[in-house]
Amino acid sequence: MLETLRSAVKVAELRQKIVFTLLMFLIFRLGAHIPVPGINDEVLKQMMQNNLFGFFDIVSGGAFKKFTIFAMGIMPYINSSIIMQLLTVVIPALERLAKEGEEGRKKIVQYTRYGTVILGLIQAIGMTFYLRGALLNPGITSYVVIVLSLTAGTAFLMWLGELITEKGIGNGISLIIFAGIVSRIPSGAYAMYQYVSSGEVSIFAVIGFLIVAVVVIAGVVAIHEGQRKIPVQYAKRVVGRRVYGGQSTHIPLKVNQAGVIPVIFAMSILLFPSTVASWFPNNGFAQAVVRFFDFRSIWYMLIYALLIIFFTYFYTAVTFNPMDVAENMKKYGGFIPGLRPGRPTAEYIEKVLSRVTLAGAIFLAFIALLPNILFATTGLNLQFGGTGLLIVVGVALETMKQLESHLLMRHYQGFMK
Repeated sequence: MLETLRSAVKVAELRQKIVFTLLMFLIFRLGAHIPVPGINDEVLKQMMQNNLFGFFDIVSGGAFKKFTIFAMGIMPYINSSIIMQLLTVVIPALERLAKEGEEGRKKIVQYTRYGTVILGLIQAIGMTFYLRGALLNPGITSYVVIVLSLTAGTAFLMWLGELITEKGIGNGISLIIFAGIVSRIPSGAYAMYQYVSSGEVSIFAVIGFLIVAVVVIAGVVAIHEGQRKIPVQYAKRVVGRRVYGGQSTHIPLKVNQAGVIPVIFAMSILLFPSTVASWFPNNGFAQAVVRFFDFRSIWYMLIYALLIIFFTYFYTAVTFNPMDVAENMKKYGGFIPGLRPGRPTAEYIEKVLSRVTLAGAIFLAFIALLPNILFATTGLNLQFGGTGLLIVVGVALETMKQLESHLLMRHYQGFMK
């Protein structure tokens, strides 16, 4: 990895892309410290002390609990993208658009932007309603200013992400999330130092945590890169004097086909009842709901794990259709050795995919619950959760692959050299 970075810095074009990306990160971090107008800071700190919004605060790089203009982060865009992806499978018109190539993709991206603004507006209204007790001058003007500031902040981050994708290196939206999560590492390290200094946590617990962290990162990389290769053989075809086909290839089935999306879905569902219940602090039923969905409870962890496994299978089923793969193979003369083309091939792919997905789903659930387990065993309240780790490792691997592909294209000598 270091060798790839060293080689990338030597190339002027890549160096400019890296510098541009870093400058966009700087703008993102500056915006994460610009407060939304009309908020009482002391009241805000008291209202933000609960653990309900830990995930959103991590993804936004600490902007959520400070209630800055980037408080919502890029989450409305992610939710809009996921919704559009699911609707593309359900709605025939969107499915046709997705198959139209570049023009169709541009239209879907445009719809995703509109969806981002709508979802951002709804989320901003909800956040403003929740924090109405922290307003300096409660009134319609204050509500409008805060809602517009939050929505504009998310729209700006969306534009910033697309700018990084176009002129920088890597996927801009993913890199903004990456930057927000990584920015929490220094505060997490300082918090750990304070735990050790005050005697709340022993140095051996910290060493054990670091060892576990290294092992977990290695496991995340292995699962992220892991795939089950199904061999495929293409029959030879003789057309005139030419012979076509006959090559061997494979279908790569990723262990973690759904990425981090099942974790985001599961966490959003579990956060919803707690968030609504927190609006009614004096209600007995609402207090019971908050206690039931406490992240340290056994019931919370069990439901969380089951939801992650369910959404992993659901998202994989939506995005990968074994029947379509089998029909495309049959159309171009491909077959899996020992299996008839068509339905038997689709059933075999579905069986293999189900087993591979189970391993990926269990691993996702384990990584997502790892901070809860460590907190219960060592008392360390981590600033850097399992979801953040999955995102950081995934984005880092994808960005390094893009750098390597740029270097490969630049230094490729060709067959005539």
